[in-house]
Amino acid sequence: MVTAPGGFLRLTQVPEPRIPSPSWVRVRPSLSGICGSDLATISGKISIYLSAFTSFPFVPGHEVVGHVIETGANVSRVDVGDRVVLEPALGCSVRGLPDLCRPCQDGYYATCERVTEGDIAAGIQTGYCRDTGGGWGPELVAHENQLHRVPDDVSNEAAVLTEPLSCAIHGVIEASIPERARVLVVGGGTIGLLTIAALRVISPSCTIVAIAKYPHQMELARTLGADHVVGSGNDGQQQLADLSGGARYPLPLGNPAVQGGFEVSIECSGSASGMEDALRWTRSQGQLVIIGMPVVSNVDLTPLWYQELRVYGAYAYSLESNGKDRVKTFSLALDILSEDGWGDRLAALVRHRFQLKQHRSAFATAMRPGRSGAVKTVFDFT
Repeated sequence: MVTAPGGFLRLTQVPEPRIPSPSWVRVRPSLSGICGSDLATISGKISIYLSAFTSFPFVPGHEVVGHVIETGANVSRVDVGDRVVLEPALGCSVRGLPDLCRPCQDGYYATCERVTEGDIAAGIQTGYCRDTGGGWGPELVAHENQLHRVPDDVSNEAAVLTEPLSCAIHGVIEASIPERARVLVVGGGTIGLLTIAALRVISPSCTIVAIAKYPHQMELARTLGADHVVGSGNDGQQQLADLSGGARYPLPLGNPAVQGGFEVSIECSGSASGMEDALRWTRSQGQLVIIGMPVVSNVDLTPLWYQELRVYGAYAYSLESNGKDRVKTFSLALDILSEDGWGDRLAALVRHRFQLKQHRSAFATAMRPGRSGAVKTVFDFT
C-alpha cells in the first residue's frame, strides 16, 4: 500500500525495504491498525505542517504487532521468531546519530529535532518514511530499539493497541492529574477510550467524565472506567454543567460561555467541536491536554486566554519515571495489557478485521463509526 504527495493511495507491489544498518531487523506484521491520523491523511483533512518531515512514497501503518523474520549482525535485543510490537518513532538513536538532540536526551524522542538526518529518509514515524515500509504491507524494517517483545499472555488484538495506549499514557502522565480531580475526556474513539483506561490505572482517585458521540462508544467508556458519560448534543452540555458545577451563559451564536468547569480536560477527538468543548469546560487556571491530532480549523481561543488555561500538547510517547528508573511509556502500556484483565477488556476495541485487498471496506468502516460500530479497525495478515 503506497501513498504519494497529494494524499493519493493505491494498492500496489513495491520492493521490500532494505535493512539500513546491522542494528535493524525485518518484521512481518500480524495485525496493523488504522489510526485516526491515517484516516486524516487519506481524506485530506490533515495539516500540511508535518509533510516537511515526511518522505514519499511511503507505506502507512504504525500500529503493528508481528514477528521478527530477519536480524542484522549487531542486533541483541530481539531474535528471529520473537513476537513484537513496533514503537514507530524515528529519533536520533534509530537514525544512527551519535549525538542526541535535546528532546532525545530528555526522553522525548518522539519529538526528535533531527528527523530528516541519518541512516534513513525523512520521517517522524514508521509509516511516514519511504525507507522503513509500514504496517500496511507484508514486511517492514525497524531498528532494534523500536521493538518490544510481547508477553505470552497478551493477545495480538490487545498488543496492536500498545501504540495508541502508549500515547494515552504519555498524555495522562504529562498532565500530572491532581488527587481527586474531575477530569473531562472529550472523544469516544480509540484514543479517548484508551485515555479513560490510562486515567483509571494511573490516577485512580480522579472522577472521569467522558463525552462520546455514539451509543457503542458510550457503553465502552463506562466499561473502561468512566464515572459519567454524556452525549455530544445540547443535553450533554447541561449534564456537563451539573457534573462540573459550571454555569452556562447563553450567547447570540453557538454554544454558551462557561464559568467554572473541570480541573483537567483531555481532548482526544482532534475535531474543532471537541476542542471547543475542551476549552469552554476547563475551569480557570485549569489544564487542557491535547492528545488527539487536531484538524485545521477556526477555533475561538478566547476561553484559553480569559480563563488562563495551561495547555499541553501530548504527542506519542516518552521516557517517564516510575519512581526508581526511567521507562518507556511503551513498556508501561505492555504492563497494563498484562495485568488485571486489562488486555481482554481493551482487546474488545478491535471490532473489525480486514485483509489488505479489502482496504476500501476497511477505510469505509473506520471512517463511519456511527454506522459500523467501529472503534479500532485492523488489517489482518495472519
